[in-house]
Amino acid sequence: MALSEFGLIQRFFTRQTVTNPSTRLGIGDDCALLAIPEGYELAVTTDTMVENVHFFADADPRQLGHKLLAVNLSDLAAMGAKPVSVTLALTMPAVDGDWLTSFAEGFLGLAERYGVDLVGGDTTSGTLTLTVQAMGLVPCGKALLRSTAMPGDFIYLSGNLGDAGLGLKITQGYPCTDSAAALARFNAPLPRIEAGLALRGVAHACIDLSDGLASDLGHILEQSEVGACVDWESLPLSAAVRAYIDETGDWPMPLVAGDDYELCFTAAPENASLIPAGCRKIGVIDAASGLRLNKSGTIQLLKAKGYEHFS
Repeated sequence: MALSEFGLIQRFFTRQTVTNPSTRLGIGDDCALLAIPEGYELAVTTDTMVENVHFFADADPRQLGHKLLAVNLSDLAAMGAKPVSVTLALTMPAVDGDWLTSFAEGFLGLAERYGVDLVGGDTTSGTLTLTVQAMGLVPCGKALLRSTAMPGDFIYLSGNLGDAGLGLKITQGYPCTDSAAALARFNAPLPRIEAGLALRGVAHACIDLSDGLASDLGHILEQSEVGACVDWESLPLSAAVRAYIDETGDWPMPLVAGDDYELCFTAAPENASLIPAGCRKIGVIDAASGLRLNKSGTIQLLKAKGYEHFS
C-alpha cells in the first residue's frame, strides 16, 4: 500500500524525541513553535541540493542525508550560532522505502550529534530536490559577519583545504591510492560548530567555505571593503592533495574547489592566542582591494572563482 505524505513523515522522520529546550512544538501541527531566550537572536539559513547539480544520481542516501544537514549547520557555524532546529522539504520522483530509511539515518544521526530537532517540513513529487532550513541561537550583537574584517587582521582556516575537491575528482575517475579521507570530506563533511562558537568575540569576520576559498574569502573582502594577501606555503594541504598537485600541476584546485565547509575567518593579531586549536593562519587583510596570492615569493592577483550557479 502506497504511503501518504503524512504516513511517509510519520514512518521515516518522527523517531526523534524533542531534545532542545527552544523547541516548544515540533512535527505534527501546521507550524512548529520555537522559543527564543531573552538576549539571543535567531539565525536562519536555507540550502537546496538538486540531483545532478549538487550530487550524483547514485549518491549514497545515508551520506546524502548527512551532507544535506551538514552544509546548513556549517552556515550557522560561520555565524557563531548554536544550532537548535531544522525543517526539511523533500521532492522525490517516487517513494523508495530503503532509500528513505538510509537518508533519514544519515540526516537524523547528524542532527542528534549536535542536539538539533527536526521540527517540520514538506514532501512532494518531482525531480529529487532536498531543502533544509536551519535555525540557531546567537547572543545579541555577537553574530560573526562577513562585513567586519579590518586591515591588519590575520586570516585563518579551521582545517585542511582541497580535500573535498580531490574527493570530487576521485568520484569522477581520478586514480588516487589514498582516497578514503578525501572521499569522506566530499561525501560527509562535518560542520565546524565548536570552532564557530569559540570564535564569538574573537574573530572579526567569518564565512564557511562552500564555493572555494577564492570565492568565499572574496565575499568577506567585498563586504568589508578590504583586500588580502594569502600565503601559498601556509595553506593547510593534506598529503593526498599535495600529491595530486605534484602529479597534475593543478595547484589552483584547492583554492577554487568547493565543499570543504571549513571556516575562513579574520582576527586581530592580539587575539592570536585565543584562536581555537587546529586553525591555521594563511594570510593578512590589507587596505588595498583585491585578493592576492604569495606563491614562492611571487605575488599575483588571484582572479579564480569557485562554483557559481547561473554562470
